[in-house]
Amino acid sequence: MTTLKATLKDDLTTAMKARDELRSSTLRLTLTAIAKEEVAGKSARELSDDEVLQVIAKEAKKRREAAEAFDQGGRAESAAKERAEGEILDAYLPKQLTDDELHAIVLEAVAEARAAGAEGPKAMGAVMKIVKPKVAGLADGGRVSAAVKSLLAG
Repeated sequence: MTTLKATLKDDLTTAMKARDELRSSTLRLTLTAIAKEEVAGKSARELSDDEVLQVIAKEAKKRREAAEAFDQGGRAESAAKERAEGEILDAYLPKQLTDDELHAIVLEAVAEARAAGAEGPKAMGAVMKIVKPKVAGLADGGRVSAAVKSLLAG
């Protein structure tokens, strides 16, 4: 069984042979981020596929945020490059939940939290505790908390 990290390395080799600069640089930066994570902490270790996915998700999020910043700064070319890098990374991540799927999960969690007696501002934490494990890696944290807030307010 090949690990996700091995797949990234193989894809990097393929991209380099194909002289695909964008894919090569994106994968190289991602593998560097993974390596950095592996030596962080007290002892070096091999990351699990789940941990590698978290690193890829973090890198993809950085690209989205950079693209927004470049858009606001009027640098469309740089924004487009960041978006393209983000799309390359998104291909390695699990398919994200649609807004409807996320809404259904959050709705269920709100009902569960209310049944357990969570009301008002405290309900936010209770609902997030229920939702997080269900949507881990499938929805951006910002989207999740926005969905929870809107349903608690409504």
